[in-house]
Amino acid sequence: MKSSTAIGKTKGSVLAFVRNYAMFIALILIAILFEILTDGVLLAPMNISKLVMQNSYILILAIGMLPCILTGDIDLSVGSVVAVIGAIAGTMMVSMNMSVPVTVAACLAAGLMAGAWQGFWIAFVHVPSFIVTLGGMLIFRGMTMVILNGNTLAPFPESYQFIAQRFLQDIPGLGGIPGIDMIAGGLVAALCVYMQANSYRKRMKYNLPAGSKRMLAAKCAAIAAICLFTAFWLDQFKGIPITLILLGALIAIYSFLCNKTVIGRHIYALGGNERAAQLSGVKTQWVRFLVFVNMGLLSAIAGLVFSARLNCAAPTAGMMFELDAIAACYIGGASASGGVGTIVGAIVGGLVMGVLNNGMSILGIGIDWQQWIKGLVLLLAVAFDIHYQSQR
Repeated sequence: MKSSTAIGKTKGSVLAFVRNYAMFIALILIAILFEILTDGVLLAPMNISKLVMQNSYILILAIGMLPCILTGDIDLSVGSVVAVIGAIAGTMMVSMNMSVPVTVAACLAAGLMAGAWQGFWIAFVHVPSFIVTLGGMLIFRGMTMVILNGNTLAPFPESYQFIAQRFLQDIPGLGGIPGIDMIAGGLVAALCVYMQANSYRKRMKYNLPAGSKRMLAAKCAAIAAICLFTAFWLDQFKGIPITLILLGALIAIYSFLCNKTVIGRHIYALGGNERAAQLSGVKTQWVRFLVFVNMGLLSAIAGLVFSARLNCAAPTAGMMFELDAIAACYIGGASASGGVGTIVGAIVGGLVMGVLNNGMSILGIGIDWQQWIKGLVLLLAVAFDIHYQSQR
């Protein structure tokens, strides 16, 4: 008979596996289901490209939202910040004929200032983030209407639209290279395999649980195959969208920041136990402030991508984006109590929502049922998290 210790370890490892990979498995199953129901339309190369480009701004917002949730906070203003950034961009380029680089720099600065404004009230004045960002949602939405005066500004210069509507093959100097998409896929695969091997080596060096070499080899082979097949599949349409490159860079940067840097460990510590983090020397006020400054920056990037995708600045832009970003984080495994969650998990959660939206739209399901199903998925994901926490 197995000892109680061995049974406990087995149960813990099973729970950890379910916690880490449940949503990824769910994403695969949902994609397979809609691939069958749509007669192969969902995973067609053209639709995959559109799926990435249509959901990129939500995924960017989810990357910024996760650190907020990790600290036990939330940001309800991101959709309004997306709208006001689009309004600023439209006014500068369409009404004032200013250059694209100057406009982009001004919009990023505006996003940083919006994040700093909210971060100040939350971190140093100790106003709850729900209240501050709810006020920010109203303030920035009102600013959008004032700036645009109720009008829609369009069109934007082609160079501004480039990042949201073009592909790797459209970049001057790269488009003429034969097989550029497969080369890019190979480089990403090599980088991912190196990171996995390096992480394994370090865990072995410090006698941490790392699994077997056979499992490492299988994991590396699966990652490389996914990267190469994705590049091949997208190449069947127009190639790799530039938004996917931007998104991949943000995922890599923020995964590194959250998992491998001091500020990342401080964010998790703050969300896990704020008092303990303070006693350990973590400057919790500044960590919380920087988290919201970062959220403002990523909201600005999402605003630039979204307005470039629409090719206009509209007063109603960004409606409900904050709820989609929050839902992506929770569905991807973030804990409502803070301290738990990953960037990759948030991306998987966002893709679950994106595939559901896209699949149901292809099938002609009305927006009423789409909202109903998305709400149910969010509820089940949070219930799963609470159940998992109770089993630990």
